Amino acid sequence: MVVEMMTDSVGQFGYFALFFLLWLGIVGMPIPDEVIVLSAGVLTATGVLHVIPAFIATYLGVVSGLSLGYVLGRTVGAPALNWIGRKKGMNKYVAHAQSLLERYGSYALCISYFLPVVRHVVPYLVGIGKMTFRRYALFSYTTGLVWTLALFAIGHFTGNNVAYLSAHINTLTQGMAAGVAGLVLVAVVGVYVYKVWKRRKERVVTSKEYSK
Repeated sequence: MVVEMMTDSVGQFGYFALFFLLWLGIVGMPIPDEVIVLSAGVLTATGVLHVIPAFIATYLGVVSGLSLGYVLGRTVGAPALNWIGRKKGMNKYVAHAQSLLERYGSYALCISYFLPVVRHVVPYLVGIGKMTFRRYALFSYTTGLVWTLALFAIGHFTGNNVAYLSAHINTLTQGMAAGVAGLVLVAVVGVYVYKVWKRRKERVVTSKEYSK
């Protein structure tokens, strides 16, 4: 059903349809972003779209939609969060996003990509927290590239099985989230170990200089 709808949209608006379908996710599109990205991959497998322009349009739609949340949070501030909270059932996602940020800091941007709805809330919160755009882009755009590429490739190589994948999208994204959380943990531990090693090395160098 989603594939047919996207085929009609692409027929009318070209690759811009992919961009806007994902960009509009910020206002609560009823179709999950994951399904749209998977379907875009399917359309390249069936020859409706060319791989490279379809992927570029898809990626730009994903990161642009999330970046709008960041911009609104940074410029509008708390009223932007209040606007989200007024939507039915959103309070639990806001609470989840806040919990992620408290626990993982900037890395929450990476993990949230694999959590439906939460991925749209976290950019608001980091914007409200005045995170620099450079830092936001570093974490969000790189993870967005990996997330989009993974789902797009799955859609491309599984073809018309997207209906089956859509039915199991939560399991798929949860598995991807667990993998990313593991990578984040490894990265955090690696950075910590490196800092400890660097401090010890500096102490050794300093002690040697004093002993001369």
